[in-house]
Amino acid sequence: MPSRHFRVWRGDRDGGAFADFDVGVDPGMVVLDVLHRIQATQATDLAVRWNCKAGKCGSCSVEINGRPRLACMTRMNLFGAGETITVQPLRAFPIQKDLIPDVSLNYRQNERIPPFKPRPRDPDGNHRMYQEDVERVQEFRKCIECFLCQDVCHVLRDHRRQDQFVGPRFMIRLASLEMHPLDTEDRIPKIKEEFGSGMCNITRCCTEVCPEHINITDNGIIPLKERVVDRYYDPFLWLKRKLTGG
Repeated sequence: MPSRHFRVWRGDRDGGAFADFDVGVDPGMVVLDVLHRIQATQATDLAVRWNCKAGKCGSCSVEINGRPRLACMTRMNLFGAGETITVQPLRAFPIQKDLIPDVSLNYRQNERIPPFKPRPRDPDGNHRMYQEDVERVQEFRKCIECFLCQDVCHVLRDHRRQDQFVGPRFMIRLASLEMHPLDTEDRIPKIKEEFGSGMCNITRCCTEVCPEHINITDNGIIPLKERVVDRYYDPFLWLKRKLTGG
């Protein structure tokens, strides 16, 4: 059984440091498997969050060699034979303990978003939609809330503007509501003023780390930014509002 060298963050809100572990690795293992082996044999108090081990719950989000990843979907054969594997918690959020971040801010952001408000049913009691409109929002529903996109967003990670920008995950939720063919709620003013669509400079870093391959930037954030521009900055619409008072 070949041995691999791991550097794993140990600590809490008050501070901490990396701890070094040499651990045997079997063929086919993923990083989460190795963390469990470290937990079982060398550091029984190591805190690791996980659930499904199938890349569908988003619980095991960590940073591996500086890149936000799901530990359960990161195979050990991605790394060179002599490469040190460094694992640390998501750096955009406060640390609870070891590899577990406090992501509760995300749920508070979600509560701020006006919910789905469907239009009335047709006279026969049915809702009717074009299939292409239905398919447009299906992509956004794949989100597993791993918050890797939130972690890699420089507005949240580097500039700490959580009070001004809800982040990529919630721009996608807003897109799923705004583009829903049955929704009637007008969220554009909040998207501009409260949720901070203008803060994103479309670097596409969030799209790059999404394990569900959601095209966050091009299919979600950019269309929302365009709707804000159409509403507030289009000179012809501005003139029309001035003339009509609407």
